[in-house]
Amino acid sequence: MKENEFAQLSDQELLAKKKQLKSSNIINAVIIGVLIGVVIYSVIKNGFGFVTFLPLLFVYFIVKNQNESKELEKEIKS
Repeated sequence: MKENEFAQLSDQELLAKKKQLKSSNIINAVIIGVLIGVVIYSVIKNGFGFVTFLPLLFVYFIVKNQNESKELEKEIKS
């Protein structure tokens, strides 16, 4: 969602969206942890290779998409 879309939501909708994003952040943290574990295991077993960097690419995209929660927090404060 873009920032102007958050501005159009009511207070209750913003709080519901915040609750949804909070559980989404927990799931993302677990996924990131598992992917980093896969990278560490891959480095120990096979050394560096394409399989090592593939999970890191997924971690990058997950972290990049966290911008929505920052925009939501900004709108709730305003």
